[in-house]
Amino acid sequence: MPITPVIDHAVINVDEELDQAQCLFQRMGFQLSTRGHHSMGSSNHLAIFADNYLELLGYEPARQADSRGLWNVAPGLAGLVWKTGDAHAVWQHLQQCQLDGEPPTRFFRPVILPDGSQAEARFCISRIRASAVTYGFSFFCEHQTPQAVWQPAWQVHPNGVQALSAFVIASPQPEQTLALYRQLFSTEARVEDNGGYVLDSGTCCLRIITHQQASQEFALPTVAAQAPAKMVALCFQVASLERLRNCFNQGDIQWREQGHQVLVMQQQAQWLAMRFEEKA
Repeated sequence: MPITPVIDHAVINVDEELDQAQCLFQRMGFQLSTRGHHSMGSSNHLAIFADNYLELLGYEPARQADSRGLWNVAPGLAGLVWKTGDAHAVWQHLQQCQLDGEPPTRFFRPVILPDGSQAEARFCISRIRASAVTYGFSFFCEHQTPQAVWQPAWQVHPNGVQALSAFVIASPQPEQTLALYRQLFSTEARVEDNGGYVLDSGTCCLRIITHQQASQEFALPTVAAQAPAKMVALCFQVASLERLRNCFNQGDIQWREQGHQVLVMQQQAQWLAMRFEEKA
């Protein structure tokens, strides 16, 4: 079954620092959802855009489950999540590719909608085998109640961010890291001038580049060329860079001008580098 790649959301694992993460991202001008609590024990905040979103995933010590299961990864940018309308069909595809993890898993979290009514956000996910994604986790997410996530009122952000536009993985050998996604999807990646790869995947593309390129582009600390692959950065489309800069200045967020883009370095964002660009 050929699958077209569409990125649903990116997950930042903030572990037990949800309060700090919530404060930081609100200072950056993101409208965050009220704290949600999954049936599996984790908690989160979302920054929701038109057709993708950013998830701050963590734990409240009093709610933490005995086993973290899927989310047992190091803090930082940790999860690359793909859209699907049928998690069970995807699982069959993963089995055919020998990339299946656990069978499709259902979970939920209570939600209070903008009008004050209560709902339940329900999901069914099919995870890519953990051994194939040693630099985090990746799964396909079937939104069974999309209206409990994509409310228009939640998509308006003071900083003017409109969408996740790129998810960046740094790798010692980008072509080898790309091989997984070639197995999964019917879409072929484009080759960048620097030797990296771009997989078009809806509003948000997947970029796989070298550690050296990631260091140059996102001002990341230098690591050995053969260091393991790592999820390192997210890029965002904004309505106005001027509005973004004003929002950052009001929130006391340190940023760097980078051509026609604005960069928030990992030292400031703590868990990853973040780059913002106006829509062309």
